[in-house]
Amino acid sequence: MKYGFFDDLSREYVIQQPDTPLPWINYLGSDNFFSLISNTCGGYCFYKDAKLLRMTRYRYNNVPYDTNGHYFYIKDRDTIWNPGWQPSKTPLDSYECRHGMGYSIFKSSKNQITANLLTFVPLKDSCEIQKITLTNDSEKERNISLFSYAEWCLWNADDDSRNFQRNLSTGEVEVKDSVLYHKTEYRERRNHYAFYGVNAPVNHFETSRDAFLGVYGSAEKPTAIIDGKLTDSIASGWYPIASHQINLCLKPGESKTFVFVLGYAENPEEEKWEAENIINKKPAETILKKYSSEASVDQAFSALKDYWTDLLSRFQVTTENEKVNRMVHIWNQYQCMVTFNMSRSASYYESGIGRGMGFRDSCQDLLGFVHLIPERARTRIIDIASTQFADGSAYHQYQPLTKKGNSDIGSGFNDDPLWLIAAVSAYIRETGDTSILKEPVPFDNEEETAVPLMEHLKRSFDFIVSHKGPHGLPLIGRADWNDCLNLNCYSRHPGESFQTFGPSEGPVAESVFIAGMFVKYGREYADLCHLVGNPAESEHAHKEVAKVYDSILQHGWDGKWFLRAYDANGEKVGSADCQEGKIFIEPQGFLPLSGVGIKEGLAEQALKSTEEWLDTQYGITILQPPYTHYHLNLGEISSYPPGYKENAGIFCHNNPWVSISEAVLGHGNRAFDVYRKICPAFLEDISEIHRTEPYVYSQMIAGKDAPRFGEAKNSWLTGTAAWTFVNVSQYILGIQPTLEGLCIDPCVPEDFGDFTVTRMYRGVCYHISVRNPHHVQRGISTLLVDGVAVQGNIIPFDSGKTDVYVEAAMG
Repeated sequence: MKYGFFDDLSREYVIQQPDTPLPWINYLGSDNFFSLISNTCGGYCFYKDAKLLRMTRYRYNNVPYDTNGHYFYIKDRDTIWNPGWQPSKTPLDSYECRHGMGYSIFKSSKNQITANLLTFVPLKDSCEIQKITLTNDSEKERNISLFSYAEWCLWNADDDSRNFQRNLSTGEVEVKDSVLYHKTEYRERRNHYAFYGVNAPVNHFETSRDAFLGVYGSAEKPTAIIDGKLTDSIASGWYPIASHQINLCLKPGESKTFVFVLGYAENPEEEKWEAENIINKKPAETILKKYSSEASVDQAFSALKDYWTDLLSRFQVTTENEKVNRMVHIWNQYQCMVTFNMSRSASYYESGIGRGMGFRDSCQDLLGFVHLIPERARTRIIDIASTQFADGSAYHQYQPLTKKGNSDIGSGFNDDPLWLIAAVSAYIRETGDTSILKEPVPFDNEEETAVPLMEHLKRSFDFIVSHKGPHGLPLIGRADWNDCLNLNCYSRHPGESFQTFGPSEGPVAESVFIAGMFVKYGREYADLCHLVGNPAESEHAHKEVAKVYDSILQHGWDGKWFLRAYDANGEKVGSADCQEGKIFIEPQGFLPLSGVGIKEGLAEQALKSTEEWLDTQYGITILQPPYTHYHLNLGEISSYPPGYKENAGIFCHNNPWVSISEAVLGHGNRAFDVYRKICPAFLEDISEIHRTEPYVYSQMIAGKDAPRFGEAKNSWLTGTAAWTFVNVSQYILGIQPTLEGLCIDPCVPEDFGDFTVTRMYRGVCYHISVRNPHHVQRGISTLLVDGVAVQGNIIPFDSGKTDVYVEAAMG
């Protein structure tokens, strides 16, 4: 069943009933300040870093679902209700939530009072704006009260959740007119605070949670709102909050609008604010004044919409399939931008406390957004590379605020170095900017160690060359892309007990998947070496790639599919010889797209085996058969119940690899079938089964061996977004950036029809029309560029043009 619909013209998903199967959320913010908001106004906000500068609290694993949030309460005599339905859950006469590009709109009514709430984060300012309009639709004068509510986090979200013996004595607030200031820990930091203000006089306020909710009360029925009057409390320790009360009288047909601003502020760098525990309110007052009128808010909202219009115009497609159009036009690119901002740090499944920015994650995410914001992609590459070690390995994660590696997670994931090559190669193919390769970049953020970025790529490449096992395949280290495949955790020799090894220690477990990566990104490294005039290194890289390629053919093929790995004892993983986990998706998907096994016919067979063994109606599972008991030699992968996560779940992230490989082999029907099965727009009609948002990709879907087959988890922050956009834009639609120019090489279903693409590439707008009169799946018969026939399918880049018109005929 559906819970809403796509409004493609407005670029919104419209939710028509609040009790969706799971909270369906949106992200607000595009620079430093971010908010997560659900369809019932749950969520939280932070500045730059969801762990270190968390502004408002959210409770994970909560009952009831999805608390806390940034709430408004409306008290109308004895009736208390919320524009977003939660947390009071009073039945509404009407409800609508519109999640758009960086904003959400809630429109609800109860007893002939309508509330219209717009919430967004403006460009360049560190605040969340909430514009709420109340309208009296009755024929009688109505006296009602409006209450805001937000619960402050004591900044460090990790410490806030556990260090109660200290934190419950630190809360401090300040009140000035209609602004409530959260200055907890200001004594020791003296440079930042939070504030929540409204552009109207308030009748009362509350800054103590106990006073607002009642000591044993709840957000569903706060004591102060039931009483109809806030108590003007000043929090001292315990749980500081911010709540305003505005009493208003509405005549028949009258509307009144209020602007609330929830923000973060810092003292200017040059200003020393030495007064004991008195905050410098000027930065906050500047923001509050800027957004004190409806007109200024409307102007900021219009600027936000223009920003997204411009951004999304850089890749637009028109096909005969509206679901493809809306995903490529809008939601897939929007999700790629969210993963750029968040990596895997903050969602409704990632608490924002543990992971920070992932090295591998952020490199892969870049593949999906580099065409949108190449200048920021360049900065992100430098940030990522700066966490690398001198030997080519890297911290697996780093904190976005400090840019320092996460020592809790550490290093030892041996695929990480190659993802840096992937990101830099994608950036240069998109932009042509080779100057980035000369950019000085430190190791482990120690500035005195800085070397050109090209040297970082060499260290990445050489790390794999120098870390191979007895079969000539790359050592897996702690894990490769699959963090749960821990083949070096335990090892034994005959007669010996199992031994535990550290993250990068241990014996000889090897990864066929990393071998495939090395073939693809080793060749791309060689291309970059050739591009910058280093033919000797390019030739060296090709020779090393050839060695690994031969090792794959000799030791990585199992007869009908590619092996997954060799464990620490040299035993095969992902082989027909195994009782469980006979075949894995990763090598079957990634090796053919890397060019492995195509001329030998192995890639074709591997993809047939993938379809036979792993395919389901909801997508391709990560392995089969599932593990039914724990395997010490495999680690965490076998700790999940069958059908979930890495143990035979449908891990959406690597489904695009299979689709790309099918496209590489010219199988347009199959490539699109794989794309369609996990695409959220195609799953909207089964939202009661799928459960997560029908407008963004999820990390995983429960596999056929799970009790809840088809149920998704971990939406939004997943590499699925970037890889799917690469798949649909570069391989199915076939518009590929190369070092020489755009390549036109679509691979589509026979009945896909003609299509057009508008794409910005290196500052030039390409207007591409693709006809398929003979209903073929792949192949370009003619290519006209500005009316002139071009040999082959690569359009040489011409910086002297502003617009290029391309006509391609398949055949």
